[in-house]
Amino acid sequence: MKAIILAAGYATRLRPLTETIAKPLLPVGGRPMIDYIYDKLAEVSEVDSVHVVTNHKFAQSFSDWASAHAGSLPIQVHDDGTLSNEDRLGAIGDIRFTVQQAGIQDDDLLIIAGDNLFDFSLADYVAFWRDKGDGSCIALYQCPDMELVKQYSIVELDENDRVTSFVEKPQNPTTNLVGIATYLYHRNHVPLIEEYLAEGNSPDQPGNYIAWLHKRVPVYGYSFAGDWLDIGNHQQLLSADNAMRQRQGLPERDEYSLD
Repeated sequence: MKAIILAAGYATRLRPLTETIAKPLLPVGGRPMIDYIYDKLAEVSEVDSVHVVTNHKFAQSFSDWASAHAGSLPIQVHDDGTLSNEDRLGAIGDIRFTVQQAGIQDDDLLIIAGDNLFDFSLADYVAFWRDKGDGSCIALYQCPDMELVKQYSIVELDENDRVTSFVEKPQNPTTNLVGIATYLYHRNHVPLIEEYLAEGNSPDQPGNYIAWLHKRVPVYGYSFAGDWLDIGNHQQLLSADNAMRQRQGLPERDEYSLD
């Protein structure tokens, strides 16, 4: 199994911070966000390498991070060649790019957005998925705020945890079970990315691929317990920073700082 961390976005809502620092490299609780994701990946025995896909603007920053990292899993950084939010490949486009660049089209893939912070064990997630045997999978979170639910993707499951409905940004949500950008692609479903894109579907928003895929092959939903920290704007960044600082016994702050 190969892990892909999606880190090629430009995080325009977090400017001016993200003019010079990639969002996954912003410190939260004194460490880059991506460090927490790497730690979670290192707990999964099946994962044997980590592939970070980023844009040309921040490729060197991620290469520097990878070179300085002392973790057990090897890290490979992939530069998708883009320079701005306007010419980005999109998350699904970047997944295809990484698969092609790394030659991992025959592997199972564990894919995580580089700004995803969560409590659940990825090892437990993989074990759940392995038990299903024949499908891909998406991690699911019960969002307590129905107004926030409208900003995410809602997912409905059958009695076997198979996805039966996937709706992006619902105006009238029927459930508070939302998908987060943490996926397991069965190796048999990786080649279907080409078919998805060839049909002219959006290369952005990784949930769009799941919305398309679940109508064709089994896709399961893993409902996890614990916290999920969504970091999309400055207030969410400050909240995540303080949450992680609190866990480490550090004082909370009224304003976010890179220090």
